[in-house]
Amino acid sequence: MEFWLTAVLLTFAATLIVLLPLTRNRQRLLPTEKNDLEVYRDQLREVDADLARGMIDKASAEQARVEISRRILGVEKAGRDTPSFGEKARSGRLLAFVAVLAVPLIAWGVYPLFGAPDMPSMPLAARLADSPDRNSVNELVARAEAHLAQNPDDIRGWDVLAPIYLRLGRGADAANAYRSAIRIEGENFSRTLGLGEALIAISGGTVTAEAEAIFTKAAELGPDDIRPQYYLAQGEVQDGKADMAVQRLQAFLDKAPSNAPWRAQVEQMIAGLRGAPAAPKGPTSEEVEAAAALSAEDRQAMIEGMVARLDEGLRENSADIDGWKRLVRSYMILNRRDAALDALKRGMDALEGEQRADLQGFAAGLGLEAESAIK
Repeated sequence: MEFWLTAVLLTFAATLIVLLPLTRNRQRLLPTEKNDLEVYRDQLREVDADLARGMIDKASAEQARVEISRRILGVEKAGRDTPSFGEKARSGRLLAFVAVLAVPLIAWGVYPLFGAPDMPSMPLAARLADSPDRNSVNELVARAEAHLAQNPDDIRGWDVLAPIYLRLGRGADAANAYRSAIRIEGENFSRTLGLGEALIAISGGTVTAEAEAIFTKAAELGPDDIRPQYYLAQGEVQDGKADMAVQRLQAFLDKAPSNAPWRAQVEQMIAGLRGAPAAPKGPTSEEVEAAAALSAEDRQAMIEGMVARLDEGLRENSADIDGWKRLVRSYMILNRRDAALDALKRGMDALEGEQRADLQGFAAGLGLEAESAIK
């Protein structure tokens, strides 16, 4: 009953909205023949005025009157043969009324034959219980999450959900899913590699120390797969160790099949790294170990010193985009936003083309806008 009442009210409202404008009196416009008659009558008055002023003779005036009168008779005859403007407006309005009223009447007559007004609504839980091929990606994810909430040890569920999270850009959820799968059934290549990729997604593209350790383990589990080696090389480049990245990739390339589909890309990457200028060095492993043994104040001072060295190195070698990325990120970690903006501005001034756009996109991922740096 509630459905029918709602349907009646909505139909009435929609019909009323369309019909109301048709009931208003619009400004009456003279039809074309009326306008013509007025013009011809003005012409007759002008002929009389010209005759009175002596501008034309009586014969010319009479001839003009005859011609204008002939035209007036023609217009009046055409007006009698054509429906009046009022009749046209009334007939058009009546036709519009009939058409508007016919739509809801036809709809109400057809819906009981083909519709299903008594069908209950289908909430999310019911949609998830429906056939999976009818669900959207978000509904499938919700279905998997609901299943895993009730069956947290379902290894297959975690293995399926984790890469979906990663493709959807949900890095933290992907990392948790991979960790759950590893906790239940242990490490394998795909889970270990996926966990490392999820950590990179969380860090905004940076290969962290934890991710590096995970990729090292993935390289052991999949010695013939290029992906762990690529990520490890990327981390070495970020640390200013481009020569080590070249050695790693070249050693892997030497033992790889000649028809490997990724060979050309790796060769291109190696060539680019060999031609790149030396990057400012980041903290060494000895410095990291020494920092771990210091107090909080001393450790902060040591970090500040390493960042200052990186900043000074970039003033001498301003073409290193990876160095600028590390400097901007370091200042953000130190909660020195103004310094990060200054570094971004200097980097944008020093770089050109794709490298400048790359730095701008990297900074945007950290919450820095290039427009804020350029003032």
